[in-house]
Amino acid sequence: MKRSIFYFFICFTIHSNVYSLSTSAEQAILYDVETETVIFEKNADDLMSPSSMSKLMTVYYIFKKISDGEIKLSDKFTVSKKAWKKGGSRMFLNVGSQISIDELLRGIIVQSGNDACITIAEGFSGSEENFASELNSLALDIGLTNSNFTNATGWPDPEHLMTSRDIMKLSVRTIEDFPELYKIYSEKEYTFNKIRQVNRNPLLFSDEYTDGLKTGHTSLGGYGLAASSIRNDRRIILVINGLKNNKQRKIESKKLMDAGFYQFENLEILKKDVIFDKLKVWNGKKNNVGIFSPTDLAITVPRLTKKNIKSYIRYNSPIIAPIYKNQEIAELIVKDKKQNVIEKYSLLSNEDIDESNFIARVYFKLKYLIFGESIYKLDS
Repeated sequence: MKRSIFYFFICFTIHSNVYSLSTSAEQAILYDVETETVIFEKNADDLMSPSSMSKLMTVYYIFKKISDGEIKLSDKFTVSKKAWKKGGSRMFLNVGSQISIDELLRGIIVQSGNDACITIAEGFSGSEENFASELNSLALDIGLTNSNFTNATGWPDPEHLMTSRDIMKLSVRTIEDFPELYKIYSEKEYTFNKIRQVNRNPLLFSDEYTDGLKTGHTSLGGYGLAASSIRNDRRIILVINGLKNNKQRKIESKKLMDAGFYQFENLEILKKDVIFDKLKVWNGKKNNVGIFSPTDLAITVPRLTKKNIKSYIRYNSPIIAPIYKNQEIAELIVKDKKQNVIEKYSLLSNEDIDESNFIARVYFKLKYLIFGESIYKLDS
C-alpha cells in the first residue's frame, strides 16, 4: 500500500528560538492545561526538595476523602503535642483542641501550617509515617511517578522528593478533580486563634488572574512556587524552585507566567466530532468515508510565528472496505516550516462501510491497477 499525504490547511510556523525563555530558578516548568503543552522547562525531571509545595499532596488527599464522602468539612480532629510543637510555619493550634477539617484546610492552604498537616495526618492515619505511606500510594494512582513522601508537611528530608513536573501534574489534578474545593487556594488571608496570616503566594496579589496554588521554602529546597492562572479561559500552570529569596520568587514567577500568556497563544486545529473531509474508499458500498477527530484539537504556539505551520492528512491508500465506525484510518500531522513534526492526531471514520459485491470489487481492482492513486491538495 502507498502512503498518501494531503495538505489540510495552512496556519502557522514555530521557530523555537524566537522566544528564549530563561529563569534563575534551579527547576521550572510552564504548562498549558488546554493543549497539554509544556511551554518551557528547566530541569523539570530533577528530584528536588519540594518544601511546602508538597502540602499540595496532603491537601489532595483531604479533598479526595471529602469528595468520596468519607469525611465532612465539619468533622474534627484533635491536636496532639507533636503537632503543637512542630516548628516552621504554623497555624498556631493548641494542644488538645478540636479543629474542623474546614479550618485545617485553610490552615494548610493559606497559612502553610505544619501543625495543621500533622493534625490531619494523625487524624486520618494514626501517625505521620502511616500517612506518608498513604500519600505515596495515592501519588502513584494519579500518575506522580517521581515523588516520594516521608512526611505530611514537606519538612526537609533527603528522601522527601518531588520533581517540578510531578508538582505540575498534581496541580492539574487538584484543579480538575476538585473544582469547588480548589477555590480555597485563591483565598488571600485567614484568621485563626485571633492571628491573621496572609497567603504567601505572590501572584495572588500581583496577578488578578491567579487563583492558586502553593509556595514552598526550606534551606534545602530554596524558594519555590506552584501557581495557576487563567485568562480568557486559558489556564497555565507554573512551577519554580531553588530560588534564593522571596523577591526573586516574586519576580521570576510573574515574568514566566506573563510570558506564557503574552508570548504564546492556543490555536484551534479541529473541532471535536466535526466531519472535516472525506477520503476515497475502494471495494466499498460507498465511494468515500468521512473523517473526524474524537477530541478538540489545539496547539500552543509563539504569537509571532503562527503563519506558516502546515497540517497534513496522512493515510494508507487505498482505504479498503470493510471500514468500521470510529476506526482509526488516518492521522493529522502538524509540521513547522522546516518539516519538523510538532503533533500527530488520530482521525477516525464516521460510519460503517461494507464491502461491495464481487463485480464491483473486480472493477475497483482494475481501476486501481490502471490509474493508481490520486494525490490532491485540499483547499485551506
